[in-house]
Amino acid sequence: MIFFLFLMFLVLVAQVAEFFIPPLDWMYNAHVYIAPVVVFYGAMVLPLPLMLVLVFWAGFLLDTLTVQIVGGHVEISLGSSILLYAVLAVIMHGLQPLFVRGRWEVHCIMSGICTSAILLAQYLMISFRRGSIFFNREVWWQIGGPGLLAMLMAPLIFGLLHWLSRATAFPYLPQRQFARR
Repeated sequence: MIFFLFLMFLVLVAQVAEFFIPPLDWMYNAHVYIAPVVVFYGAMVLPLPLMLVLVFWAGFLLDTLTVQIVGGHVEISLGSSILLYAVLAVIMHGLQPLFVRGRWEVHCIMSGICTSAILLAQYLMISFRRGSIFFNREVWWQIGGPGLLAMLMAPLIFGLLHWLSRATAFPYLPQRQFARR
């Protein structure tokens, strides 16, 4: 339970810290997103009920911190990020047998893809509300760049969180099973 509470706190800290991390000029001003990587690690190691609580917390924070009202219309409605996180985290949770066998690389790649999927869905929601959709190089870098960064950060963050879960004696972590000959 200590590790779960730590993940909840870490999602809050990461979500707030993302506002203070400047965009990367060399990637067409792509932003760095840390919270999705933490949430997707939680999707790998937590049981389903705790994972859903973490997803609700992360989606709620994302919606409340990024809500935009333009001309009396809400562009991203409250709850949409919760739904996005839930769908993507359940997919990651479904890949948990690979994690049990020590195959982290699939989850690292999926963290990047899922981070980009969240941003793409938000961009499409805003575009549909405004009635104009256009894609250019900058838009693709704003969507794909954070996913690429999440993919690169995931092994380090997963390793640190895995070490912390072992240090707090998190009981749900699967033990690595060795094949019999």
